[in-house]
Amino acid sequence: MSAGERPLIIACGALVSELREVLNRNGLTDAVEVRYLPANLHNRPEGIVPALREHLDARGSRPTFVGYADCGTGGQIDTMLLDYPGVERIAGAHCYEFFAGSPLFHEVQDAEPGTFYLTDFLAKHFRALVWEGLGLDSHPQLRDAYFGNYTKVMYFSQVSDESLVAIAKEAAEMLGLNFEHRHVGVQGLGDSIPVVFQSAAKRNVSVN
Repeated sequence: MSAGERPLIIACGALVSELREVLNRNGLTDAVEVRYLPANLHNRPEGIVPALREHLDARGSRPTFVGYADCGTGGQIDTMLLDYPGVERIAGAHCYEFFAGSPLFHEVQDAEPGTFYLTDFLAKHFRALVWEGLGLDSHPQLRDAYFGNYTKVMYFSQVSDESLVAIAKEAAEMLGLNFEHRHVGVQGLGDSIPVVFQSAAKRNVSVN
């Protein structure tokens, strides 16, 4: 089966490892085409909708799923998807929410609104995406301007890796914030992929 016939997921590049694991667990690795958009759109959410639209306009009629939550677009992804009936996105505000699950995310957020969140990807790339991306490497005095209203770093991990916990803890220290870690795995991402989409992909595998 050609890539142009398989169901399509257009996803954030920060989800590469986790989405591959989810697809593999569900036997969908060869059944789905995945296109990843640049992960640095985390710092430029205004670029997410135009990038998604480009791929959606070229997708044909095959089932398509958007591998983004709202991700800082202020509802713009949802507004755009009104032009593409049947295309869904991951529910929630951010990757932190769908990895942790909405109940846990809101429990943490309600208990301490000044929480800065990390996932495995964001912990690994904290220096490039956050520290250097916000110019704190050359202007560390801006730290309080950016993070003065935060009190804690919450690391929601997808894999059990003490080296990543250490990296996340170091990030909290760099920001001058308290640190907490909870392992949540990838099930929240797996649960976000619609059953109808998974069924379509599996039907295509059996036909192939």
